[in-house]
Amino acid sequence: MRALRRFTVRAALPEPLAPLADLVMNLRWTWHAESLDLFEVVAPDVWARSQGDPVRMLGEVPADRLAQLAKDKRFLRRLTDLSDDLNDYLTGDRWYQSLPEDAPRAIAYFSPEFGITEVLPQYSGGLGILAGDHLKAASDLGVPIIGVGLLYRRGYFKQSLSPEGWQEEHYPPVDPQGLPISLLREDDGSPLKVSVGLPGNRALKAQVWKAQVGRVPLLLLDSDVEDNEAAERNVTDRLYGGGGDHRLLQEMLLGIGGVRAVRAFCRIAGNADPEVFHTNEGHAGFLGLERIREYVESGLSFDEAMTAARAGTVSTTHTPVPAGIDRFPAELVAKHFGGDNAVPGVPVERILELGAEPEDGDETVFNMAVMGLRLAQRANGVSRLHGAVSRAMFRGLWPGFDDAEVPIAYVTNGVHAPTWVAREVLDLASREIGPELVEEAQGWEGIAKVSDESVWATRRVLRAQLVEDVRHRLRTSWLHRGAGEGELGWVSTAFDPDVLTIGFARRVPSYKRLTLMLRDPDRLKALLLDPKRPIQLVIAGKSHPADDGGKALIQQIVRFADDPAVRHRIAFLPDYDIGMARRLYPGCDVWLNNPLRPLEACGTSGMKSALNGGLNLSIRDGWWDEMFDGANGWAIPTADGVVDPNRRDDLESAALYELIENQVRARFYDVDADGLPRRWIEMVRHTLQSLGPQVLASRMVRDYVVQLYTPAAGSSRRLAEDDLKGGRELAAWEQRVRAAWPRVRVVHVEAEGVGDTPQLGATLTLRSYVDLAGLSPEDVEVQAAYGPVDELDEINAPQLMTMQHIEGYDSGQHRFDAEVPLERGGGFGYTVRVQPHHPLLAGPAEMGLLTTA
Repeated sequence: MRALRRFTVRAALPEPLAPLADLVMNLRWTWHAESLDLFEVVAPDVWARSQGDPVRMLGEVPADRLAQLAKDKRFLRRLTDLSDDLNDYLTGDRWYQSLPEDAPRAIAYFSPEFGITEVLPQYSGGLGILAGDHLKAASDLGVPIIGVGLLYRRGYFKQSLSPEGWQEEHYPPVDPQGLPISLLREDDGSPLKVSVGLPGNRALKAQVWKAQVGRVPLLLLDSDVEDNEAAERNVTDRLYGGGGDHRLLQEMLLGIGGVRAVRAFCRIAGNADPEVFHTNEGHAGFLGLERIREYVESGLSFDEAMTAARAGTVSTTHTPVPAGIDRFPAELVAKHFGGDNAVPGVPVERILELGAEPEDGDETVFNMAVMGLRLAQRANGVSRLHGAVSRAMFRGLWPGFDDAEVPIAYVTNGVHAPTWVAREVLDLASREIGPELVEEAQGWEGIAKVSDESVWATRRVLRAQLVEDVRHRLRTSWLHRGAGEGELGWVSTAFDPDVLTIGFARRVPSYKRLTLMLRDPDRLKALLLDPKRPIQLVIAGKSHPADDGGKALIQQIVRFADDPAVRHRIAFLPDYDIGMARRLYPGCDVWLNNPLRPLEACGTSGMKSALNGGLNLSIRDGWWDEMFDGANGWAIPTADGVVDPNRRDDLESAALYELIENQVRARFYDVDADGLPRRWIEMVRHTLQSLGPQVLASRMVRDYVVQLYTPAAGSSRRLAEDDLKGGRELAAWEQRVRAAWPRVRVVHVEAEGVGDTPQLGATLTLRSYVDLAGLSPEDVEVQAAYGPVDELDEINAPQLMTMQHIEGYDSGQHRFDAEVPLERGGGFGYTVRVQPHHPLLAGPAEMGLLTTA
């Protein structure tokens, strides 16, 4: 009989145990080993049964056990110590509190998913895990961030396999009462609710749950409230579920409702309002429209409001391919933001302009990434290579500028070490070096002090733990697929803690090439079964429920792994999540990543492996492209330029096999008289020393604070001064420049000083005459662009020199001069260009206006 309604009954704790509720309800326990140890002591059998969920555990602990603990002086001392430690963590000064006063008072961080813990199933993959690590590292550093997301009542799907190896999806219901979150309430005790207008005089309402991630509040909007009709109640049903209409409503709630939730939370909690709004991918881009609405209601025009809102907005793109961007029919967006749902002063035509694709794009769609970039004064990709890819992909928004000048920076992702590094590794590092490794990203050179014996013993322990986990998951999966217990005797000896173990786990879109390892099945089988130097492979990953192509790739792997000849050496483990990952990353000797370059934005799983002493074997894409140094792993050669995808896969898979056969295996099994692979251990040590400081989320968040958040806060403050006088003046200046720009032109350029035979070391005098169409010389920057030219007279990587204003004429023209040195031989070229200039612009390309001679 199916229940009409489901809810979770929480335990009533005796008064002496009250601090235990605070420990459970603050998600710091997800990366705090001492808290987890305490939870286990409460009731070891219940803790094991709850699979690491303290809320569930407290709901199942017998009352007499709680009464016993309430009188246990040793337990109470331990509880008090941990409660005091949490209070110190939450209130003490950390890195951020040492910064100058120009640092933002608060930052709002929006993401459609957050991977904090498997207990809070509000994530699907890398985007959410990155968002979770961002909040955790911000908490450790004391950064005043407020997270904003949605509460999905069925989360993302649980994955299992059919008898034929086909992915199956299950959506178990999520009961908020059973999660480590609390409902936000007004001062009178009523639930806080926000509302987003819909066509037909309807409204989408949502209550707001709060998860406390260390020092960071995470607000999660939930539309499953009685105020809504059935369709609106289901808006927050599933992560990335439903069609275009459904996704649009989710993103309106995230962006518009999210800003309103932040405002309400700050009012109730007495927090400072955010000065910076950061959208993690374009899904939350509508937050810019809500902030424009706020400014319009305060008396600004649309253009003034947009200028003010942009100044404090940061947009991060994670997408290296256009197909990964949310694009809605323009008429659907017009329906939801126009008509009876239009906001006075925010005309729907202007909204549609924000999402309109550049000249060669589709005129019928509304592009969320494009809107996000237009509404953010600062934008970034998530690795150095991805920054370059993004600049090329979105260059149409800044016509005339070279790719390198497109104002999309990069901050390479990082991972939260306390979450992802095995306790055995942390204990070894803390014992031999000190806690500053992960807390301050310092002291990594101390790895040299750790003995080879300690390194190798730790690695073997982690590999053995993974083997046990693999056996357990294999048995569970085979039973689900219909096997009987009597058929599974082989599972107890599957995998070997002394065999070279390679891991591969990620989402399964085609470009990540899950099945590249199967390109030559016989060669792979030989590697797995080699009598002297075998390998074993642990594979995991989920395909989007609508992606049958991805599911077919999973089925290929599963069918290969089902072969009785190899199933003790290769396994596909269903339902890849944070819980599995915490065993997988530490236990693998090698982490494999073979995407189609350059389609991996960053990819952080290899970072987590590296922090546990794993070595990366990867295509040079994402983060590995900038951090591979030739000695901290292996780079799989890429067949760049090969057009035929099958031919490219053949070449790159052959290179992969070659590396495993002749380099990876050889080093792993090259042991001395003591049974130690000294050269392998030296690579592990070098990997930790070279990558440790770079791959930490603490480094990433520091980069965001210094490079993006603080400048954004400064811009926002300058525009807000004197009742937004700066915003009004900058908007008026921008309108004046845009109106004049079509008539701005370089009339004439003269060059002298080099004669008929230019020689190295000479100086070229450039004199340009520019019609500024009524603009003043202070409104522009005139530049000489010069450098080597190719056979098509293109200046490659031009150097830029600001030309000096010499004089103006009655005709409206102005003369600008520059002295250009000839510093290298060969073909040389120059041109003159003009672009807007204003001290409150974030950069010269911001307005996308450029005139070239």
